[in-house]
Amino acid sequence: MPDQDYEIFLTAPPGLEQVLCDEAVASGFAGATAVPGGVTLRGAWPEVWRANLVLRGATRVLLRFASFRVMHLAQLDKRARKVDWAGVLRPDLPVRVEVSCAASRIYHAKAAAQRIETAIRETVGAEVSADAGLRVMARINDDLCTLSIDTSGESLHKRGHKQAMGKAPMRETLAALFLRQCGYDGSEAVVDPMCGSGTFPIEAAEIAAGLAPGRDRGFGFEDLAGFDAAAWSRMRASATRPVPQGPPRVFGYDRDQGAIAMASANAERAGVAGCITLARQAVSDLTPPDTPPGLVIVNPPYGARIGNRNVLFAVYGALGKTLLARFAGWRVGLVTSDGGLARATGLPFRPAGPPVPHGGLRVTLHLTPPLR
Repeated sequence: MPDQDYEIFLTAPPGLEQVLCDEAVASGFAGATAVPGGVTLRGAWPEVWRANLVLRGATRVLLRFASFRVMHLAQLDKRARKVDWAGVLRPDLPVRVEVSCAASRIYHAKAAAQRIETAIRETVGAEVSADAGLRVMARINDDLCTLSIDTSGESLHKRGHKQAMGKAPMRETLAALFLRQCGYDGSEAVVDPMCGSGTFPIEAAEIAAGLAPGRDRGFGFEDLAGFDAAAWSRMRASATRPVPQGPPRVFGYDRDQGAIAMASANAERAGVAGCITLARQAVSDLTPPDTPPGLVIVNPPYGARIGNRNVLFAVYGALGKTLLARFAGWRVGLVTSDGGLARATGLPFRPAGPPVPHGGLRVTLHLTPPLR
């Protein structure tokens, strides 16, 4: 049913819903609204494909295809069988079912999942398996059951390029949202003095080049019923464009040569190696590139997982002194889980936004106005 209008839900890290909403609006998704946990909008299947293909900050794209009131398990069993499962699922591919219950008379998620699994088996004939790649999600809240299908498959931070990773890599989706929060739109220079495996420089270079983040990976919706492979191929092709040539405007440095080797390999796989200057360099040797002032974005060690916190005060202090002395006119975005370390830089940060979950920690983006 390619022309049917559905509710589409874009998942986002808590605290960054409005940032993702702004990206969706800028990408032409009509009616995008920030809500707790993500962004809602409406559209047909092609908009689901496009969201997976072009949105840099969404973690997943869920399509909500059915909803109904349920007061007890027998009612759920009956109404689940009336859902048009064949319009979404294929009989030859397994699916897994995940259920959450809140403030409802049905409170046993496992029993609810069994009813939905039975309905899928008996109506569409698909196998139900806990290891299946396709995922049906049922949310029973205030006695309303909403059924969604995860159209992304693997999390959208997996662009398909970053195979080499350091100790605490930042997810590409989170890096993209932080870059947007910093006001980066691809038109200015970016410097990352502690680039690790290259997440920030590669995301910045892709944004500058206008490359779709999902251009080189597969998605869950390709395994759903009624998928139009020819239409999808045309959409993907229309989002593919040559990488602009010219002097690099994205710069990544790290004191670890192994990190630079990883970042270089990842940039090569992403097709943006020619857009980025990557080099081994200590923070103390950092100088501005020969460009107009732009953005310095950095994700230093936090101490909670990498390094000793007491030692890191000196690292953050040295970073701040270097930037204040040499980067007049540049904005600085610094991501850390430790406000004390951020203050140790001496940089004039604006009031910080909400902390964001990242790898078991909660990190905050600290952003300055142009340095003076």
